[in-house]
Amino acid sequence: MGIHLYQQHHHYAERKERNVENGHTPAFSRTEMTELVVPGDSNQLGNILGGRLMHWIDLAAAITAARHAGHVSVTASMDSLEFLHPVKVGQVVRLIAQVNWVGRTSMEIGVDVYREDLPANDVKKTSTAYLTFVALNDDGEPIPVPRLILETEDEIARFHQAEQRRKLRLAHRHKL
Repeated sequence: MGIHLYQQHHHYAERKERNVENGHTPAFSRTEMTELVVPGDSNQLGNILGGRLMHWIDLAAAITAARHAGHVSVTASMDSLEFLHPVKVGQVVRLIAQVNWVGRTSMEIGVDVYREDLPANDVKKTSTAYLTFVALNDDGEPIPVPRLILETEDEIARFHQAEQRRKLRLAHRHKL
């Protein structure tokens, strides 16, 4: 526990120093949210509403983007979202968001979603979403974001996968 607290303190201290040239690691801005699914979050079958889950995904990603950029960041796009397992009333939803890729003013944030059935001690990954955010200054204009410092093989792989998704997004946008 002492190491975990030190790491948290280290990341909070690091957040005070925002420097576009020096950059940040994905761990610097990683966000984890936990939500309990209550009846107001569900449809008539007792499953979570897709829109509610999308809202939570967008919130987790927005927090991550703002942490990395040091500024308000807005959603530019969300890639397809599939629901692999139903999430029922009474279950817990855990969202883990991290920066996968950064450009000059934009960032791709990946959000993994898990549902936990606490009495059954059952955890399943239900969704993965990729969102693009743009950092804005106080006048609402796009501003440069810190570079992304990749430290692990997983982070490098996520970065390259994000580059491929970006190419597809740009090609799609060009067609529109």
